[in-house]
Amino acid sequence: MEEKDELQESATPCLHLVSAFLAREPPDFVISFARDCGGGSITESVQSFIWNQCINKSDVKCNGHYLKSFLKKLIVEVESNGDVVLDEIYEMYIYCLTSLKDDELTKGNARTLRRVSFLLPKDCSQASSCQITRKFEVTLQCSLSMLEGNTGCSIWPAGLFLSEFILSFPELFSDKSCLEVGSGVGLVGVCLAHVNAAKVVLTDGDLSTLANMKLNLERNHLHTDMLDHTPDTKMVRCLSLPWESASENELHQFLPDIVLGADVIYNPLCLPYLVRLLAVLLKRENPKLHHLSNGCKDFPPDWRCFESQETSSASDNVFPGKAKINGDTHVEHLSPELGQGPLAYIASVIRNIDTFNYFRSLAEKENLIVSDITETMKPLDLLPYVKSYQRSSIRMFKISYLCK
Repeated sequence: MEEKDELQESATPCLHLVSAFLAREPPDFVISFARDCGGGSITESVQSFIWNQCINKSDVKCNGHYLKSFLKKLIVEVESNGDVVLDEIYEMYIYCLTSLKDDELTKGNARTLRRVSFLLPKDCSQASSCQITRKFEVTLQCSLSMLEGNTGCSIWPAGLFLSEFILSFPELFSDKSCLEVGSGVGLVGVCLAHVNAAKVVLTDGDLSTLANMKLNLERNHLHTDMLDHTPDTKMVRCLSLPWESASENELHQFLPDIVLGADVIYNPLCLPYLVRLLAVLLKRENPKLHHLSNGCKDFPPDWRCFESQETSSASDNVFPGKAKINGDTHVEHLSPELGQGPLAYIASVIRNIDTFNYFRSLAEKENLIVSDITETMKPLDLLPYVKSYQRSSIRMFKISYLCK
């Protein structure tokens, strides 16, 4: 690529470069995309593109530690090839060195802003073979620490997979009442609102995670001001839901059509509570009564509730959902309209097969049918630039209640 060529952000290598940087992918992966943009090396033209589209638009206060790490690797990469590093890149790196303290990362509460860009193809069943027509971007405040207590403020691979699943099959969730358990940073909830789910309830058992989730909803135009609520606005609720203490009466307040969860099958001590919760939510005496209560007033008074309303029009940018299963657009999973009861979709990395088998045995005792639909309902690859995300390690399960 000649220096006179002007790089276009819409070009695939450049799009992946910018998306990977904004998602705070490991710097080595971002550097590899930068090489692709320069035809094998990071030329001055590529550096200018990185400066204008990535670095110059970054908030050093929120992303300084990531920026410092990236700039260091960028400078080493350019210099090792005998090329010239732009002055502004050197200056920004020096600024990061002098203004940021490494010990801030050891405090356990360091946060960064990540922008996850789902690259949506137009009406196509294979994203890799279609021209990218638009992006659906979700901005999230996340923890930089994986220490215990911060896991709920991190983006986990199963959450990315479940989000791709929702955006690939919007017809499964449109006009449905949806409840997510272990919602974490709120990514899945934002995607549900985007595909026009009728009701969205996000739950977590950690109050600090709920507070961060609320902030993330606001960042994505889902505001918490109940005074602006009108009957026509869609509501997203954030609720404290400790699995071990939730009573059946409390759970019966929800009556969702669909229950969702990402990476919730990992702690054997929590699995009995999770399975009990799923059994209560999926067992329904009257399938026609699938309505979420209106407003926090209908929830028990001791529940901590955040009301959120969508202020942007999701219908303006909803992926048409033409992913196919075995060549045909999927219809089998469109319950409860087809007479089935509520369903649960759980995305999970199976780290310990004994733990997963324990989950299945508990589910069987509660008359829950656990079906692996990973191969029959493959979501589109909407995050091709996220190299740290190994989709092959994730399984998708559909869970339903077997009526006696």
